[in-house]
Amino acid sequence: MTSDEKKRVMCFGTFDYLHAGHEHFLEEASDLGYELIVVIARDQTASALRGYTPDHKEKDRQSAVAKLPYVTKAILGEKEDKYKVIRKYRPNIIALGYDQHVFTQNLRKTLIELGLDTEIIRLEAYKPEMYKSSIIRDQTPS
Repeated sequence: MTSDEKKRVMCFGTFDYLHAGHEHFLEEASDLGYELIVVIARDQTASALRGYTPDHKEKDRQSAVAKLPYVTKAILGEKEDKYKVIRKYRPNIIALGYDQHVFTQNLRKTLIELGLDTEIIRLEAYKPEMYKSSIIRDQTPS
């Protein structure tokens, strides 16, 4: 087993419309280590950040992500303390999507304050002109 295979990877997202872009992101993240923990944004968190409620409920989004073969664990984020999952699972790597900027501005500083030597890796986009939740949401009939 190589040192990369011994790394715990964590990523975050809303995953309202689980699509090929998300799947590519999560599969790429899983290739970075032996375990992939995906933190699903709570409905209230996603609503506060985006200005609208996700079309799919948090438990449904969690269930869809959990079914992916390369996801070790899909958990709901914390309502009050967004960094609690990082303290609990102590990931070696946090994988971020190409367009993921919420909560990431001070992430390095927060990891240092938590005493973690967690690597932050930003992954490349997969066909963002087609596979982006906002595009899919706009194309989905109400």
